[in-house]
Amino acid sequence: MLNEKIAKLINEQVNKELYSGYLYLDFANYYADAGLDGFAHWYEVQAQEERDHAMMMRRYLIDNGFRVTFGAIAKPDNKFTDNNAPLKAGFEHEQYVTSLINNIYAEAFAIKDFKTMQFLDWFIKEQGEEEKNAEDMLKKMALFGNDSKGLYALNQELAARVYTPSTTGPAM
Repeated sequence: MLNEKIAKLINEQVNKELYSGYLYLDFANYYADAGLDGFAHWYEVQAQEERDHAMMMRRYLIDNGFRVTFGAIAKPDNKFTDNNAPLKAGFEHEQYVTSLINNIYAEAFAIKDFKTMQFLDWFIKEQGEEEKNAEDMLKKMALFGNDSKGLYALNQELAARVYTPSTTGPAM
C-alpha cells in the first residue's frame, strides 16, 4: 500500500497537472486571438501532454490502492500584454511544476519509497525537457519575434508540432 502522505502529494499533483493543461489552453486562446495559430497549436499539444501526465499519476494511485479525488480547476487569470508574456509565464510554470515533482520525490526518498521514486524518475526527466522547451521558445521569440518574417517562420515551425502520446512514460 502506498504511503498516505505520498499518495496525497501525488493526488494533489494530478490536479495540478490538469490545471497546467487548462493554463496552456488559456495560452492557446491568447495566441489564437492574436492570429498566431502555430503558437496556439503548440500550446494545445502541450495541454494534451499535461493531461497525459495527470492520467499517468492517476493510474499509479489507483494501481497502488489509493482512491483519487479531484479538486476544482482554478481559472487561469493571466492578462497578457504582448506575445512574449505567455512564453515567460509558461517557463515559470514549468519551473514551478519541477519543484512540485522534486518535492514528491524528496518525500518518497525520505521514507525509502523506491517504487514511487522509480515512477517519478520519468517525470523528473520530462520536466527537464519541459523547462528546456519553454526556455528555447523564449530565446526564439527574443531572436525572431520582433521581425514579422521571423515571427511568421517561428509560427510555422510551432504549427508543425505533432502530439505523440508517451510510449516511454509510466503506463496509463
